[in-house]
Amino acid sequence: MSDLSELQLTIERRIEGLDSRLELITLERPTAETLRLYIDHPEGVDLELCERVTNELRDLLESWSLEVSSPGADRPLTKPEHFRRFVGRRVKVRTEDAIAGRRNFTGTLTGADEESVSIDAEGDAVRIPLTGIRRSNLIPDFRGGIA
Repeated sequence: MSDLSELQLTIERRIEGLDSRLELITLERPTAETLRLYIDHPEGVDLELCERVTNELRDLLESWSLEVSSPGADRPLTKPEHFRRFVGRRVKVRTEDAIAGRRNFTGTLTGADEESVSIDAEGDAVRIPLTGIRRSNLIPDFRGGIA
């Protein structure tokens, strides 16, 4: 397990103590001195919630600059339950290694389980192992929202 994965688990446990419905969607380290947290809550994410999370993690400010934010319309998908929740929605998935000669897939999420996701990408059904996903996110649908 990488240091970032261990830190993510620690942060998940700590913010769950604030509110059991609060979820750390993903943790990124865009620079050596910055941690970017995307959080979600069933009632939405506002500035006050971001401030509460920052205050809960105040000790991390000794080593990093913290950026705490909502997932936004192009919400990252990082866990099996995220993919299951958004079956039927359009997604973009980038893989670590090529699958059928491609690393980028855009299409409708047709299925998801603990091991993989299925996408109808431009008429081609593709099954992608979760361990092979480098980055994935929803494609915003401003006609119908993201829920």
